[in-house]
Amino acid sequence: MALISEKDAQAVREMLEASLKKPVKLVVFTTEGECMYCKETQQLAEEIAALSDLIDVEVHDIEKDAELAAKLDVDKTPAIVVLGKDENGQDKDYGIRFFGIPSGYEFMSLLDAIETVGSGDVQLSEETRKFLESLDEDVHIQVFVTPTCPYCPQAVTLAHHLAFASDRVKADMVEAMEFPVLSQQYNVMGVPRSVINETVHQEGAVPEPMFLVKLREAVSA
Repeated sequence: MALISEKDAQAVREMLEASLKKPVKLVVFTTEGECMYCKETQQLAEEIAALSDLIDVEVHDIEKDAELAAKLDVDKTPAIVVLGKDENGQDKDYGIRFFGIPSGYEFMSLLDAIETVGSGDVQLSEETRKFLESLDEDVHIQVFVTPTCPYCPQAVTLAHHLAFASDRVKADMVEAMEFPVLSQQYNVMGVPRSVINETVHQEGAVPEPMFLVKLREAVSA
């Protein structure tokens, strides 16, 4: 049974045709062990890829392909890494990750990530861009979400846009219910909850200027 309805598939196909200019690769990591939505995550990625000639899917077992998983900073499943291409046609990692199935409202976050990588177009303020250019240390953003949260995609897409715009930033969507231990570790009581460099937290989906304040706090800590 298809995860994307025929009506939605047509809308996604038209969106991808209008926006994608460069190839996008979805690298999916699954496991043969206990994994709540590994099969569905792989199926979702493959259904999206079938809607555009510019999208490819690679599927890897996190244990059998441990070296690649480590290279891409994937330590849990299911996971999707969204890669683009550099000027030499080689895979380029923009630091965009999905941990857990991007279903419900988060389906739009996945489409936005594909569109961002495949179009090269990201909307960020001049102040934010200057901050990213000034970074001399790495920044890791984890955005905890649930599929039924209508505000979560705003937080996820902002984090992913920051990652796309800077090699210093890596941004993860983390589906809170699929990773309860991690959610407990970061005291996730509500979503979205963004964790920056393990120590700085932002509750809710906030405007870019407010999130920039948290980013500055994280790098100055």
